[in-house]
Amino acid sequence: MSFQDKSLTCADCGTTFTFSAAEQEFFQSKGYTNEPKRCPTCRQSRKAERYGSGGGGAGGGRARQMFPAVCAQCGKETEVPFEPREGRPVYCSDCFSKTRSSQ
Repeated sequence: MSFQDKSLTCADCGTTFTFSAAEQEFFQSKGYTNEPKRCPTCRQSRKAERYGSGGGGAGGGRARQMFPAVCAQCGKETEVPFEPREGRPVYCSDCFSKTRSSQ
């Protein structure tokens, strides 16, 4: 099936935007049957409203909670994305990389 660029009107802001042939092909490959109702700008701002300013992704747009720690190897203060536990070493990103690559 051959696609051609289409001009559509955004349901939110009323501006005209192009629904390109490449986008149409992508929509079809995903099984979408409806054309987009919003321009890319309004689509992005709606996503930001729905998922937070992070914009989606694996974390759902939420900021990852970080915990303060002291590197067990170099003694540098750092932050890690998990709560450190007693008796378990915590490394800064540099020392962690060195430890990983030597294994």
